[in-house]
Amino acid sequence: MRASLVSAVLATLAASASAHTIFQEFYVNGVSQGHLNGIRVPDYDGPITDVNSNDVICNGGINPYHQPMSQTIIKVAAGSSVTTEWHHDLNGANPSDSADPIDSSHKGPVMVYMAKVTNATQSNVTGLKWFKIYQDGYTPSTNTWAVDRLIANKGKVTFNIPSCIPAGQYLLRAEIIALHGASSYPGAQLYMECAQLQVTGGGSASPATVSFPGAYKGTDPGITVNIYYPPLTSYTIPGPSVFTC
Repeated sequence: MRASLVSAVLATLAASASAHTIFQEFYVNGVSQGHLNGIRVPDYDGPITDVNSNDVICNGGINPYHQPMSQTIIKVAAGSSVTTEWHHDLNGANPSDSADPIDSSHKGPVMVYMAKVTNATQSNVTGLKWFKIYQDGYTPSTNTWAVDRLIANKGKVTFNIPSCIPAGQYLLRAEIIALHGASSYPGAQLYMECAQLQVTGGGSASPATVSFPGAYKGTDPGITVNIYYPPLTSYTIPGPSVFTC
């Protein structure tokens, strides 16, 4: 029984080896801001597996950015409902693609961070201070993951911009971590892109922050974990807790 389970898992992994994803559309209060508009998207939809690489900040590097890069800065009021939309490749939604928005084997959490910047189009993203504004992980009672919910919602994940953060320009970092191969390190597949925002309104909160790289370690139980055997009863989402006003 156990051997057959392992064989089935390996077959699934082989079949979905190229089933990757890209965050490529942003909505403010339900209104799309345009396909690829205001988001630093790579041409290649592959993962980052080294949590110590600068590529975990906003991608790029081994996944070269789409050119020309968007110079749009998306305006959003603090407290607004926003949505990130993910798809298998840069062409957007494709109902005939079995791996769109991401292959169902790529179980894992979804997280969103923000970092205040001087200019949201600045090329240098090292040294920024990030705070987490959203996370969704594993629900043991239904054996479902955030990725399952993302797929059911056709690639969309909705959350709120904190109402109390200061006005100004920010990078928003949306991330999926696929854990189908994460039983050893490096095995977890990290997918992330950054949207360029101008936040209006807000307040004067000063959230606690983390750095990328640095927020995750290869030994973290949310990064290196066997999600198949023995069956999970809980899952620890990596990184800090979610900031709330």
